[in-house]
Amino acid sequence: MKLIGRSVEKKRMEVLIRAGRHLLLEGSVGTGKTTLALEVSRSLGRPVFRVDGDGRYTEQKLVGSFDPKLVLERGFVRESFLPGPLFQAMEEGGILLMNELNRMPEMVQNVLLPALDEGLLQIPVLGAIRARPGFAVIATQNPREFVGTSALSEALLDRLEWVGLAPMSEEEEQLIVSEHLGSSVSLGLVPECVALVRMTRSHARVKRGASVRASITLARIVASTGIRSSDDPEFIAAAKSVLANRIELQSGKFSSLPYSELLDELLQELLEALKKKS
Repeated sequence: MKLIGRSVEKKRMEVLIRAGRHLLLEGSVGTGKTTLALEVSRSLGRPVFRVDGDGRYTEQKLVGSFDPKLVLERGFVRESFLPGPLFQAMEEGGILLMNELNRMPEMVQNVLLPALDEGLLQIPVLGAIRARPGFAVIATQNPREFVGTSALSEALLDRLEWVGLAPMSEEEEQLIVSEHLGSSVSLGLVPECVALVRMTRSHARVKRGASVRASITLARIVASTGIRSSDDPEFIAAAKSVLANRIELQSGKFSSLPYSELLDELLQELLEALKKKS
């Protein structure tokens, strides 16, 4: 998928990586952090080894481990070692892409420190592994106030150059959605789908709005079912299905209402605002 917008950030990232630095991309869900990181890696001609943040991810998965069966057959040699993504990126001079680094356990984060500092990884029995030229880490994180995240340590932040991603414009989001749908699909209601989803990000009754992924999904459903208007009850039903798991509503005086009923009310408000906007 081609990169839309982000030319300034892309250039800045390429400059920093060529200077031998490691990066931390910060932006809300759906701002294109992963797409941007992959595009930068491609433009630099470096292989990518991707890790997705998870509280259950271990340092052994990141670094690698010895295969017990192979150890019994051959002993503790390189051929018995199953390399993890950090090992592979260092060995091949590639990019280690760590999605949502601030969702990973502290021990996983700490393993990165010598790799970031000296391009060094200590493997029991095998000894020191030194990174080949070209090795770099691109980590991403959602804003620190997001549920399920933790603050990165000062030691780790001190070794990462920060690149912030601001929200995209409405026109850019429309282009992204159209790109995902492709030329063979009707794009008639893409502006309405994007506008509706964007409204969730600024509505007073929404704590966490939906990302551009919701716009893509809604537009795809609308196109595949032949819906022609946002007044169509099928459009409302599709929007409800898409947004139900992608937004977090504010608690308070509305919390006593059933979630489904509250979502219906919110959708009516959004659709009325959408009509006025058009």
